[in-house]
Amino acid sequence: MLRPLTAHDAYLQGYAKCGVIRTDDGVFLIDSGDATTAAPFSAWLQEQDERVTAIYNTHAHTDHVGGNASVQQAFDCPVYAPPKECGFIRDPSLGVALLYGGRPPSCLYRPPLFAEPSVPTPLTAACLPPDWQLLPLGGHSPETVGFITPDGTAFLSDCLCGEEILQRYPLTYIYDVAAYLQTLERVKHLQAALYLPSHADPMTDIRPLAQANIDAVWKNAEHILAICRTPQTFEDLLAALLTAHGMSLTAARYALIGSTLRNYLSWLCDTEALTLTAHKSHLKWERR
Repeated sequence: MLRPLTAHDAYLQGYAKCGVIRTDDGVFLIDSGDATTAAPFSAWLQEQDERVTAIYNTHAHTDHVGGNASVQQAFDCPVYAPPKECGFIRDPSLGVALLYGGRPPSCLYRPPLFAEPSVPTPLTAACLPPDWQLLPLGGHSPETVGFITPDGTAFLSDCLCGEEILQRYPLTYIYDVAAYLQTLERVKHLQAALYLPSHADPMTDIRPLAQANIDAVWKNAEHILAICRTPQTFEDLLAALLTAHGMSLTAARYALIGSTLRNYLSWLCDTEALTLTAHKSHLKWERR
């Protein structure tokens, strides 16, 4: 079930890659994946007479925390998460509401947006095993983090995506575009022996992929600005983007891509690239 990286570091391959660090003090998980991945992995560890000592969540999205509850139940281990993410892990309906922009319809209270709740403790550097480094990776969520282990593996969570994902889904989810770009610039210069994003293969040079993600953000921004040469309502702009990328609309996609688009619009408005004005009964976005 494990794919090795170094003498102590490995990862569990699910929709998101979860770090598995084996030490004399037990097994430490970096994220727990979703429930379908975590349950058989917990059973396998028990068969190997190994136990999970702690889970370190990078952020509160379902594919990273969906296995928390089953692993906590199996091993009675603590879950640590960035302080701003803890509320979303305790009450996953908050994360769905953030994406939707209000109280969501019941059809959104399920994967891929909704996870079983678990009980996290706010993460600080003092909670980490010896010689681990905590990495702030803001932008993808309110407080995404990553880790560098003593073996030199940088677990980078969702601060960037693989080239294949960028080509298939150019509008990857971003919460704070300005913070996200700052994170990518820092990651370009991050020193580690090995890099593992949650949605890309392990690599020894992160710079090309970090730049590809930066380029994707600016390409999305230019696309939005091009559409907004004439005033656009949010719904018309969303429809234009989905059509351009050949994507059909679902309730979950409306929440994810709609939230991402709103976050791009906020950034472009704050940087004065767009204006937001009232046109009778509509608010419309227009390029300056």
